[in-house]
Amino acid sequence: MLDHIKAKLIAPEHISTHVNTWRQQGDKIIFTNGCFDLLHLGHLSYLAEARALGDRLVVGLNSDASVRRLKGNHRPIHDIESRAMMLASLQFIDAVVVFDADTPLSLIESVLPDVLVKGGDYKPNQIVGYDVTIKHGGTVEVLSFLEGYSSTKIEARIKGA
Repeated sequence: MLDHIKAKLIAPEHISTHVNTWRQQGDKIIFTNGCFDLLHLGHLSYLAEARALGDRLVVGLNSDASVRRLKGNHRPIHDIESRAMMLASLQFIDAVVVFDADTPLSLIESVLPDVLVKGGDYKPNQIVGYDVTIKHGGTVEVLSFLEGYSSTKIEARIKGA
């Protein structure tokens, strides 16, 4: 029943094959990454906006160990299987690739996106993978966040309840 969702979960060593196939079909590849620990409306808005920039959206997903290093031992709240399946179930996401490093740089080097996307207050040249993407002829976009949504704030509200 969930096979079509599981098919979107791609191992890092296989993502370049998928991307090359899509490129041969003329598809424009978008890449973004994150922890996506507590999936919320802000994430959905951001991911849909990212997908609108091209034909295929690849999401790099921090492993549980990577999330703990970035956010602390109390995170992630949802394990990697849950987070990956929730993202893969979204129709505007074409591939979810789990990475264990602190940054997605090696994954970006494998994907070589046409558009590298992050949200927030970054300047494009501050985003991990900027140099690789620009050198490859791609662009780097900073998308705004939907105000009022944050996994950290949701977690704080839950703890305060």
